[in-house]
Formats: sequence, C-alpha cells, structure tokens
Amino acid sequence: MGNTIRIGIVGAGLIGKAHLRNYENIADAEVVALCDVNEAEARRVAEQFRVPHIYTDFRELLKRDDLDAVDVCLHNNLHAPVTVAALQAGKHVYCEKPIAGSYRDGVMMLDAARDCGKMLHVQLGTLYRKETKAAKALIDGGMLGKLYHARATGHRRRGRPFVDGYGTPAFLNKAVAAGGALIDMGVYHIAQMLYLLGMPKVDRVSGKGYREMEVDAVRGAQATFDVEELGLGFVKFEGGATLDICEAWSIHLGSIEGCSVVGTKGGIRMPAYSDQKILAPFSYHTTVCDIDLNCTVNLDEMDGRWRHLKPNYDAYESSQHHWIAALQGRVELLPTAEIALQTMLISEGIYLSDRLGREVGREEIVRHSESTAVAL
Repeated sequence: MGNTIRIGIVGAGLIGKAHLRNYENIADAEVVALCDVNEAEARRVAEQFRVPHIYTDFRELLKRDDLDAVDVCLHNNLHAPVTVAALQAGKHVYCEKPIAGSYRDGVMMLDAARDCGKMLHVQLGTLYRKETKAAKALIDGGMLGKLYHARATGHRRRGRPFVDGYGTPAFLNKAVAAGGALIDMGVYHIAQMLYLLGMPKVDRVSGKGYREMEVDAVRGAQATFDVEELGLGFVKFEGGATLDICEAWSIHLGSIEGCSVVGTKGGIRMPAYSDQKILAPFSYHTTVCDIDLNCTVNLDEMDGRWRHLKPNYDAYESSQHHWIAALQGRVELLPTAEIALQTMLISEGIYLSDRLGREVGREEIVRHSESTAVAL
C-alpha cells in the first residue's frame, strides 16, 4: 500500500516478541535489526522471526543509516534514555506503554521529538478497539451532548505479574516498573477515556493504592513487590469534567463494570473485560420522546462496513498499523505521546495524593515529578 518501513527493535523479551508478531501482519513493515543485552536470546528470537541483524548494544543499532524507525520494548524506566538517544540519532520512535517511568521523563521524550523533528508514538492499544471507534463516532456526532464524567476501569481477579504466575519480577519492582496496576493496565483505560473526552487539562487529582491480598510464599520471596495491586483515583479537569479510576491487578470481586462516558444527551458503556473474556457488550443510552433507551451495537458489522467505506481505515486496525501508516504519510499520527504523558501525570497524581493523604493540583504533581530513568 506504500513504501516499506524499515524498523529496528530494542528489547527481545515478552513485549518485543509481541511487537514482532504484530509486524508480521503488516505488509509494509520490515524488521531488519534486533537488540537485546542477552545475545543468545536475541539470536534465537531473530532466527524465529527472520531478522537479519542482531546487536547487544542499542547504540550500535542506532548507527544504522537504513532504519526509518526504532521500536523500544524495554522496562518502563529504560524508555526515556533509549527513546531520546534514538530520536537524536535521527530515528522516529515507537515506544511501548507507559511513555516512561515518570511524567518528567515523558516531557523529556516529547521535547526531544520536537527538537529533532521526529515522530514519537506510544503503544495505547485501546484507542484502536472497535468500541473506541464507535464511541468516538457517537461523541463526534453529538449523540452524547456535553461530556461531563467518565470512568476508567480494569479488572483481574488474581493476575498480579510473577507472584500469580505470569510475567517477571520486574513488574513488581518500583525501581524498574515505576508503578503497579495503574502503570501496567490503567494506562490503557485512562488513555482511552482521555482520548474520548477530548484531552481535557488535568486540574486536581486524589487517590490511593492498595497491596493487601496474600502472595504465594515462594514467588513472594523471589521478588521485590513494592507497587500497588489496586489503584483508585478521582480526577477533576479544567472546565468541570471528572474521571474516576479503579484498576485492579487483584481483587476479591468476580468482575467490575467496564469504562463509561456520560454527557447531557447520552452515555456510553464500554465492554467489561476479565481474563480476556467480554463480560458485557458495548451499549449506548439516551432518552427519546421521554422514553429511556438502552441500545446495543453490532461492532463487527460496523467494523466490516467501515473497512470498505472509510479511506485508510486499515491505518487504525492496531497501534502498529497506525504507526506504519503515519510513517508512510497516509494518515496523521494520533497524539498518543501527549495522551500517554497526561495519563502518567494522573498516575503520578494518584501516587502523590496517597503519599500526602490529600488532593493535589496539577502544578504540584509536575513539581514533585522526578526522573526515574536508568542511566545507560
């Protein structure tokens, strides 16, 4: 559909492999280089995905002059230094979520992209879901009226990384991951709601994090677990809109309701997900002729029809499809880095509010934010 985009990936772990699998489904994407400090793993993964060149030092990968973009698939506190180095090396950058380990580091990344004249894209997969597209269409069509409240939720019954069986201990260690459920899962839902609300400016934040449920004794002894398994927050935006947040890695509830957006004319409830199962459908709620209507939508039929009717619809199939299409110049890049940065501001606001025991303002959050970037 366009010119081939040549990519170098930094990080051959769980996320790096996921990105490689996704690129296999994009005809115009070619991964030509892979870097990981574990040379044996880098070589094994490169052979599996037919990547011709491997490196153990990302700086050597950045010296290649045949790369259009670099894909950063590292732990959170490594995002900023590698991203900035790649931008300064003249590469566009696609970074795994969250944008970084702190708001301050995220600002540094956006500043570097602007100064270098390069694109920075952050993986926010929920923006490309069918329900998000339907919600955006209804909002843009005026079917909700003035938006005034949203809810960002995510649920796992018992799905804390590593201690409950999945992932590595790094997810649980604040020094590496920067946070827990809010940073790992909450970023998707908070970003989704910010996108649908039109990116309102944060005014004040309050919240609390919990780590209360029992941990497997053997796994617990093998990990530093100092991040939250349940994150709760409430955000006030300039202009009066609000957002409440409930993000659970682990909680004694069978499920919680999905994300929602409400306005003066109608409301939207997003599907609730638990262990990859949809527990409730997408629905639209309004009042017509003094009759309260609760409407469901066939998202598959909508998606199939739009695929034929809307130009460049394939550019919104996934975060990576969108990235490649933007690099080709077929579509304008969604402001994912800006959305991810505001998501980090909210998460840090919740942590700061919990630490201080009170509501905190935007400027206070910014002032308290510190770099967590690991020196390389």
